[in-house]
Amino acid sequence: MYYAIISEDVPNSLPLRQQARPAHLARLEALKHQGRLFVAGPLPAIDTEDPGEAGFTGSLVIAEFDSLDDAQAWADADPYIEAGVYQQVMVKPYKIVLP
Repeated sequence: MYYAIISEDVPNSLPLRQQARPAHLARLEALKHQGRLFVAGPLPAIDTEDPGEAGFTGSLVIAEFDSLDDAQAWADADPYIEAGVYQQVMVKPYKIVLP
């Protein structure tokens, strides 16, 4: 089943994100290569694809896991958590309807 991992950043998270980004992306690449990643990306703090110094307010990952517990465990191990980027992470079951 697919799960949505919705993460909310701490204020002024950009420097923390930049430091942990390579490790964060490596985990997403692993999901992609396993054929389990539906979509992933950050949530810009302002209405533009490149928010610059405004940074991001969080992230969204939708990926396939065996269970909610597995999805939560994967989310809990994100390098952004260890780096202090995220202040809150929510994991919910997700059903793809379209496209």
